[in-house]
Amino acid sequence: MSKVQEDIRPYFEISERGTGEIIEKKSRFIATVAPVWSEEEALQFIEEIKKRFWDARHNCTAYIIGRKCELVRYSDDGEPQGTAGKPILEVLYGAGLTNVAAVVTRYFGGTLLGTGGLVRAYTQAVQEGIRNTPIIQMRYGSALNIQAEYADVGKIQYLLGQRKISILQSQYEEKVTMDIMIPFEDTDTIRKAVTEATAAKAVVEVTGEGFYKDFTLTNG
Repeated sequence: MSKVQEDIRPYFEISERGTGEIIEKKSRFIATVAPVWSEEEALQFIEEIKKRFWDARHNCTAYIIGRKCELVRYSDDGEPQGTAGKPILEVLYGAGLTNVAAVVTRYFGGTLLGTGGLVRAYTQAVQEGIRNTPIIQMRYGSALNIQAEYADVGKIQYLLGQRKISILQSQYEEKVTMDIMIPFEDTDTIRKAVTEATAAKAVVEVTGEGFYKDFTLTNG
Protein backbone atom coordinates (compact mmCIF):
# COMPACT_ATOMS: atom_id res chain seq x y z
CA MET A 1 0.00 0.00 0.00
CA SER A 2 1.42 3.40 -1.00
CA LYS A 3 1.69 6.29 1.45
CA VAL A 4 -1.16 8.09 -0.34
CA GLN A 5 -3.39 5.01 -0.06
CA GLU A 6 -2.45 4.67 3.61
CA ASP A 7 -3.30 8.32 4.30
CA ILE A 8 -6.83 7.99 2.90
CA ARG A 9 -7.64 4.46 4.09
CA PRO A 10 -11.03 4.21 5.86
CA TYR A 11 -11.10 3.67 9.61
CA PHE A 12 -13.73 2.92 12.26
CA GLU A 13 -14.95 4.73 15.37
CA ILE A 14 -17.84 4.26 17.77
CA SER A 15 -20.46 7.01 17.76
CA GLU A 16 -21.58 6.78 21.39
CA ARG A 17 -20.92 4.97 24.64
CA GLY A 18 -21.77 1.32 25.04
CA THR A 19 -21.82 -1.13 27.93
CA GLY A 20 -21.79 -4.87 28.29
CA GLU A 21 -21.62 -7.34 31.15
CA ILE A 22 -20.76 -10.98 31.70
CA ILE A 23 -20.61 -13.22 34.78
CA GLU A 24 -17.76 -15.71 35.07
CA LYS A 25 -17.66 -17.98 38.15
CA LYS A 26 -19.54 -15.35 40.16
CA SER A 27 -17.12 -12.57 39.15
CA ARG A 28 -18.93 -9.70 37.47
CA PHE A 29 -17.22 -8.04 34.48
CA ILE A 30 -18.73 -4.73 33.31
CA ALA A 31 -17.35 -3.18 30.13
CA THR A 32 -17.82 0.47 29.25
CA VAL A 33 -16.55 1.81 25.92
CA ALA A 34 -16.53 5.44 24.79
CA PRO A 35 -15.44 7.55 21.84
CA VAL A 36 -12.45 9.77 22.71
CA TRP A 37 -10.25 12.00 20.56
CA SER A 38 -7.36 12.84 22.88
CA GLU A 39 -5.45 11.25 25.73
CA GLU A 40 -6.93 13.83 28.08
CA GLU A 41 -10.46 12.72 27.14
CA ALA A 42 -9.47 9.06 27.56
CA LEU A 43 -8.03 9.67 31.03
CA GLN A 44 -11.07 11.70 32.09
CA PHE A 45 -13.37 8.89 30.94
CA ILE A 46 -11.31 6.27 32.79
CA GLU A 47 -11.34 8.35 35.98
CA GLU A 48 -15.11 8.81 35.68
CA ILE A 49 -15.66 5.04 35.44
CA LYS A 50 -13.29 4.36 38.33
CA LYS A 51 -15.23 6.78 40.52
CA ARG A 52 -18.54 5.19 39.50
CA PHE A 53 -17.26 1.71 40.36
CA TRP A 54 -15.07 2.78 43.25
CA ASP A 55 -15.81 -0.41 45.23
CA ALA A 56 -14.73 -2.81 42.44
CA ARG A 57 -11.62 -4.98 42.75
CA HIS A 58 -10.24 -3.89 39.36
CA ASN A 59 -10.88 -1.32 36.62
CA CYS A 60 -8.73 -2.45 33.70
CA THR A 61 -8.30 -0.14 30.74
CA ALA A 62 -7.15 0.34 27.17
CA TYR A 63 -7.40 3.16 24.67
CA ILE A 64 -6.35 3.96 21.12
CA ILE A 65 -6.04 7.54 19.83
CA GLY A 66 -5.43 8.77 16.28
CA ARG A 67 -6.52 7.76 12.81
CA LYS A 68 -3.38 5.64 12.48
CA CYS A 69 -3.48 4.48 16.12
CA GLU A 70 -0.62 6.81 17.02
CA LEU A 71 -1.25 6.60 20.79
CA VAL A 72 -1.97 3.29 22.53
CA ARG A 73 -2.12 2.59 26.27
CA TYR A 74 -3.44 -0.19 28.49
CA SER A 75 -3.42 -1.20 32.16
CA ASP A 76 -4.03 -4.45 34.06
CA ASP A 77 -4.89 -2.47 37.24
CA GLY A 78 -3.60 -5.14 39.58
CA GLU A 79 -4.62 -8.22 37.60
CA PRO A 80 -1.78 -10.61 36.60
CA GLN A 81 0.32 -9.06 33.86
CA GLY A 82 -1.10 -9.55 30.38
CA THR A 83 -4.49 -10.92 31.49
CA ALA A 84 -6.66 -7.78 31.25
CA GLY A 85 -5.41 -4.59 29.62
CA LYS A 86 -3.78 -6.24 26.64
CA PRO A 87 -6.76 -8.53 25.87
CA ILE A 88 -9.04 -5.47 26.00
CA LEU A 89 -6.69 -3.67 23.60
CA GLU A 90 -6.61 -6.66 21.25
CA VAL A 91 -10.40 -6.61 21.01
CA LEU A 92 -10.34 -2.90 20.07
CA TYR A 93 -7.69 -3.65 17.44
CA GLY A 94 -9.64 -6.65 16.20
CA ALA A 95 -12.72 -4.48 15.66
CA GLY A 96 -10.60 -2.03 13.66
CA LEU A 97 -11.42 0.78 16.06
CA THR A 98 -9.57 3.94 16.92
CA ASN A 99 -10.39 7.04 18.97
CA VAL A 100 -11.85 4.70 21.55
CA ALA A 101 -11.36 3.90 25.25
CA ALA A 102 -12.56 0.89 27.20
CA VAL A 103 -12.78 0.11 30.89
CA VAL A 104 -13.66 -3.34 32.16
CA THR A 105 -14.68 -3.31 35.81
CA ARG A 106 -14.39 -6.52 37.83
CA TYR A 107 -16.24 -7.35 40.99
CA PHE A 108 -14.50 -10.41 42.40
CA GLY A 109 -16.79 -13.38 42.98
CA GLY A 110 -14.55 -15.37 45.28
CA THR A 111 -13.18 -17.87 42.75
CA LEU A 112 -9.82 -17.49 41.03
CA LEU A 113 -10.13 -17.75 37.26
CA GLY A 114 -6.54 -18.42 36.32
CA THR A 115 -4.65 -16.70 33.52
CA GLY A 116 -6.67 -18.19 30.67
CA GLY A 117 -9.96 -17.56 32.42
CA LEU A 118 -9.13 -13.91 33.02
CA VAL A 119 -8.11 -13.35 29.40
CA ARG A 120 -11.35 -14.91 28.17
CA ALA A 121 -13.50 -12.95 30.63
CA TYR A 122 -11.98 -9.55 29.84
CA THR A 123 -12.10 -10.31 26.13
CA GLN A 124 -15.76 -11.36 26.20
CA ALA A 125 -16.78 -8.40 28.36
CA VAL A 126 -15.33 -5.73 26.06
CA GLN A 127 -16.71 -7.57 23.01
CA GLU A 128 -20.14 -7.28 24.62
CA GLY A 129 -19.60 -3.55 25.21
CA ILE A 130 -18.66 -2.94 21.58
CA ARG A 131 -21.63 -5.01 20.44
CA ASN A 132 -23.91 -2.54 22.17
CA THR A 133 -22.76 0.64 20.45
CA PRO A 134 -22.96 1.78 16.80
CA ILE A 135 -19.73 1.61 14.80
CA ILE A 136 -19.21 4.15 12.05
CA GLN A 137 -16.87 3.99 9.07
CA MET A 138 -14.93 7.19 8.42
CA ARG A 139 -13.97 7.58 4.76
CA TYR A 140 -11.84 10.10 2.91
CA GLY A 141 -13.93 12.05 0.47
CA SER A 142 -14.50 15.11 -1.67
CA ALA A 143 -17.05 17.79 -0.93
CA LEU A 144 -18.86 18.79 -4.12
CA ASN A 145 -21.07 21.78 -4.84
CA ILE A 146 -23.50 21.35 -7.73
CA GLN A 147 -25.20 24.36 -9.35
CA ALA A 148 -28.06 23.36 -11.64
CA GLU A 149 -31.11 24.61 -13.46
CA TYR A 150 -34.46 23.77 -11.89
CA ALA A 151 -35.30 21.54 -14.84
CA ASP A 152 -32.26 19.35 -14.13
CA VAL A 153 -32.76 18.86 -10.38
CA GLY A 154 -34.79 15.68 -10.80
CA LYS A 155 -32.14 14.13 -13.03
CA ILE A 156 -29.41 14.88 -10.50
CA GLN A 157 -31.46 13.62 -7.56
CA TYR A 158 -32.14 10.38 -9.44
CA LEU A 159 -28.47 9.96 -10.33
CA LEU A 160 -27.35 10.53 -6.74
CA GLY A 161 -30.10 8.32 -5.34
CA GLN A 162 -29.03 5.41 -7.51
CA ARG A 163 -25.53 5.75 -6.10
CA LYS A 164 -26.84 6.15 -2.52
CA ILE A 165 -25.30 9.61 -2.21
CA SER A 166 -27.09 11.89 0.26
CA ILE A 167 -27.63 15.58 -0.44
CA LEU A 168 -26.31 17.38 2.64
CA GLN A 169 -28.08 20.65 1.91
CA SER A 170 -29.88 22.40 -0.94
CA GLN A 171 -30.59 26.05 -1.75
CA TYR A 172 -33.31 27.11 -4.18
CA GLU A 173 -32.62 30.58 -5.57
CA GLU A 174 -32.03 31.68 -9.16
CA LYS A 175 -30.44 28.27 -9.57
CA VAL A 176 -30.44 25.23 -7.32
CA THR A 177 -27.26 24.45 -5.42
CA MET A 178 -26.61 21.09 -3.75
CA ASP A 179 -23.78 20.03 -1.46
CA ILE A 180 -22.72 16.40 -1.34
CA MET A 181 -19.85 14.33 0.09
CA ILE A 182 -18.55 11.39 -1.93
CA PRO A 183 -15.64 8.93 -1.74
CA PHE A 184 -12.48 10.62 -2.99
CA GLU A 185 -11.86 7.98 -5.66
CA ASP A 186 -15.31 8.62 -7.17
CA THR A 187 -14.81 12.36 -7.68
CA ASP A 188 -14.15 12.33 -11.43
CA THR A 189 -16.83 9.71 -12.08
CA ILE A 190 -19.56 11.69 -10.30
CA ARG A 191 -18.57 14.98 -11.91
CA LYS A 192 -18.70 13.35 -15.34
CA ALA A 193 -22.05 11.68 -14.62
CA VAL A 194 -23.68 14.94 -13.47
CA THR A 195 -22.27 16.78 -16.48
CA GLU A 196 -23.60 14.17 -18.90
CA ALA A 197 -27.01 13.94 -17.21
CA THR A 198 -27.54 17.70 -17.54
CA ALA A 199 -25.98 18.15 -21.00
CA ALA A 200 -23.15 20.13 -19.37
CA LYS A 201 -25.54 22.74 -17.93
CA ALA A 202 -24.72 21.89 -14.30
CA VAL A 203 -21.54 23.24 -12.73
CA VAL A 204 -19.76 20.87 -10.33
CA GLU A 205 -17.01 22.22 -8.08
CA VAL A 206 -14.82 20.49 -5.50
CA THR A 207 -15.02 22.63 -2.37
CA GLY A 208 -12.93 20.54 -0.01
CA GLU A 209 -11.56 17.17 1.06
CA GLY A 210 -11.52 15.24 4.31
CA PHE A 211 -12.85 12.31 6.30
CA TYR A 212 -16.60 11.97 6.73
CA LYS A 213 -19.10 9.52 8.24
CA ASP A 214 -19.72 7.00 5.47
CA PHE A 215 -22.11 4.57 7.12
CA THR A 216 -23.04 3.03 10.45
CA LEU A 217 -22.60 -0.67 11.12
CA THR A 218 -25.46 -2.40 12.91
CA ASN A 219 -24.28 -4.55 15.80
CA GLY A 220 -26.17 -7.42 17.27
